[in-house]
Amino acid sequence: MDSTGVLMSTVSTMTERVPYDEFSMFGDNAAEYAIPYDTPPVVRREKVLVSGGRSMSALVWGTGSPQVVFLHGGAQNAHTWDTVVLALGAHGHGPLSAVCVDLPGHGHSDSAAPFAEGATPLSQNADDIAMVVRALAPDARCIVGMSLGGLTSLALSHRYPDLVRRLVLVDITPGVNQDKTKQITDFVNGPATFPSFDELLARTMQFNPTRSESSLRRGILHNALQLADGSWVWRYRREDAPPLPEMRDAVERPSMNPLWDALSAWGGSGKPMMFVRGMRPQSVVTDEDETELLRRVPGARVEHVAEAGHSVQGDTPLELAALIRDFAL
Repeated sequence: MDSTGVLMSTVSTMTERVPYDEFSMFGDNAAEYAIPYDTPPVVRREKVLVSGGRSMSALVWGTGSPQVVFLHGGAQNAHTWDTVVLALGAHGHGPLSAVCVDLPGHGHSDSAAPFAEGATPLSQNADDIAMVVRALAPDARCIVGMSLGGLTSLALSHRYPDLVRRLVLVDITPGVNQDKTKQITDFVNGPATFPSFDELLARTMQFNPTRSESSLRRGILHNALQLADGSWVWRYRREDAPPLPEMRDAVERPSMNPLWDALSAWGGSGKPMMFVRGMRPQSVVTDEDETELLRRVPGARVEHVAEAGHSVQGDTPLELAALIRDFAL
């Protein structure tokens, strides 16, 4: 009551909760791209202990020995590959056994290890991924890496060559720099919180004009968390998310020579490589980058995807799945 004895009513605003089940949307992925979908796929989440008592998380598809390991880009997570994996197991090919890893500081994986003297973030990423591959997919036929995942896969191939038998690089080379990734970095460095899902979706659509709204909705649900007050934050840790983590706090661009050298070593190994480049303006690869890659790996298979930007798996998942199937399976 107030001072006059009149009963005051209290209005409580109920925060709208958005339900989330990470295994509930595979049918939507399949429906959007007309992928046959009779029964839900067999998918489980696994954790692998790595250095420093940290854990890495991964989605394990199928029940057989995993044939392909997928590494996502900065500020993404393992679910970015859902449609690609579904497509790889469709049309009579049988369900694909695969592992999609959450990179350090992304998805359900713990943050990256503290910076060690003499190491680089990419080499430390590779050390973590090596432990995951040995635990979950030691006999994988191929590693597929996009953006930050592609740079990590190059470091992995150099440090642990026995684990990388075939390599697919998706829209990334060591020629990447801050200018080429400006649009991505601008998106990652945006607001830390969003008052509603709709505002988060609107910003995501603004920076991803080549993607359908339905796919971006699913992507956000996998890549963001709703807090108790109803606001939203990204699931990844910002310090681990930029596509070029080795450029943090750097005044000048650091040398990418170790990764170019890793490409040269791959070229000398005789192992198969496929380079998939998105040809829309959102790509972070130039003709000069492609030329240098081919100089280092003369036998590399190069595929241009006309309707894809940087996120080939998001823009044209069926085309990417077809290329991976032909190359590695």
